[in-house]
Amino acid sequence: MNDKNNQYLVLTGLVGLVAAILVGAGEFLLHYDPLARFSETSYDFMRAASDQRQTVGHFIGVLGVPLYLVGCWHMYLMLKPANQTWAFITFLVGAYGFIMGGDWISSRASIGALIHLQDTGLQVDSLVDLYRIRYESLLTIIRVTTFALSLMFIGLTLTGRSHYPKWAAIFNPIVLLVLSFVVYAIAPAIGKYVMPIALNVAFFIFFSISIVQARKL
Repeated sequence: MNDKNNQYLVLTGLVGLVAAILVGAGEFLLHYDPLARFSETSYDFMRAASDQRQTVGHFIGVLGVPLYLVGCWHMYLMLKPANQTWAFITFLVGAYGFIMGGDWISSRASIGALIHLQDTGLQVDSLVDLYRIRYESLLTIIRVTTFALSLMFIGLTLTGRSHYPKWAAIFNPIVLLVLSFVVYAIAPAIGKYVMPIALNVAFFIFFSISIVQARKL
């Protein structure tokens, strides 16, 4: 591989890493709760952040999401030598998942505002229920695409023909995501900082490892 192609690989990986940092920072501002009241059936944890903090988090997160698509292209380039067709399918699946993720994160400041209105005594339960139907359902798509992307990454990496060493297969996004939940379960004092941004932590680790491998080529 010539220097120009290697630099392109590293650059696209760095863009993916920046995406994980920006979206992670935005989501942390949106979701972090010192009391760790994280739940998918209740929005109590969103009471911890002010409207101002959630507005800042909204813009940081939303503006960072499109950069993840470049990160997906980096993954495609790294997997391409193993099988170009499946590598491109991996890119499409990952890109689709992040587009859905961008739609989801763009809604979080709004549900935060509704919960703050609820605290004033205003009846917004019907709007909260509509939010659950319209946006929380997108999380299922994000999880399915992340799982599918991880399976394809594992399969292509284990062929030994990609730009990744075989051992890198274990550092796939879904395993790294599960590790965030494990950290929260065994060390809540640390895990409460990871849980609000678990998927971004997973991709931060993934792109960090991927960049190191790209630099070695």
